Amino acid sequence: MAGLEVLGRWLQGGGPTGAAAVAPAPSLTVLPPARRIIACLDVRSNDSGDLVVTKGDCYDCRETGGELRNHGKPVALAERYYQEGADEVTFLNITAFRDLVLADQPMLEVLRSAAERIFVPLTVGGGIRSYVDESGKKNCALEVADAYFRAGADKVSIGSDAVEAARDYYASGKTLTGETSIELISTKYGRQAVVVSFDPRRVYVADPVSCEHNCVEVGGEGGTPLGPNGERFAWYCCTLKGGREDSDLDVVQLAQAVEALGAGELLLNCIDRDGQGSGYELELVRQVKAACTLPVIASSGAGCPEHFSAALAPAAEGGGGADAALAAGIFHRSEVPLGAVKAHLKNAGKVPVRF
Repeated sequence: MAGLEVLGRWLQGGGPTGAAAVAPAPSLTVLPPARRIIACLDVRSNDSGDLVVTKGDCYDCRETGGELRNHGKPVALAERYYQEGADEVTFLNITAFRDLVLADQPMLEVLRSAAERIFVPLTVGGGIRSYVDESGKKNCALEVADAYFRAGADKVSIGSDAVEAARDYYASGKTLTGETSIELISTKYGRQAVVVSFDPRRVYVADPVSCEHNCVEVGGEGGTPLGPNGERFAWYCCTLKGGREDSDLDVVQLAQAVEALGAGELLLNCIDRDGQGSGYELELVRQVKAACTLPVIASSGAGCPEHFSAALAPAAEGGGGADAALAAGIFHRSEVPLGAVKAHLKNAGKVPVRF
């Protein structure tokens, strides 16, 4: 009977009382999204034809004597980083721009083996473009991406082809054709599956007003140095083919174009910082982060745990404001364990990370 009385009062609009009353819902604390630490493996064939992990200094992967730097086997290193707590693992096939990707069975096998052992998102980049093979058959960029996804990739990273697509986008009056690699892949797999990798280099200018590109101020304490002639401003020129060819686009133009085309994330390398261990190019990260709404991954230059916290800290506090930080050489050479980076971020208490 007591239950019927409670129900009757509820139906009459009074609601339950006493022990049957429903307690108010507790207030929820909204936590900021965790920042990601990504291990990157630059993969290419060594002089004997075996796939190895290498690392460049300003994109030069060879020692003084000419031999290729060899940091080990791709799958073994990737599994190590997964065990150490990497939030994601990225494979960059750094010579794929001159190879026929669908015929690159060793790289596809690396992905298959990694996917069996590593249970965090895997990104693969290199050679994702439309091309004509030796038989004269045209292969679409989507077919290349299909092969990578079937082999176990969660995301693909597009480099030079994205620069070409951005050029066409602006030349056509910002028309979306639906035929670029970014559009094709994001339409089929979702924009979260498409990362665009930037390979910019610094171009110093004396007068930003007369420069047609988007400039940043440099020379601040602990930041990017002044130019060779004391220049206080620079813009970032987007390159193609692993830094071998300059374009007429700056990073702001590229970021805004690829966002419109359907990219879901941006990987910001910096040729000037690559392998230097002097910290990320925070001016670059802040500029791109302010120019678009996409998540931004800071890359190139990490030399100590403090560099990660600087890249991931909010821009308003002098940081880069990046959503993730990627590193390679310091992990390959065991200079800084990946776990030590996460421990530093946790102890500093300013950047939320996963453990």
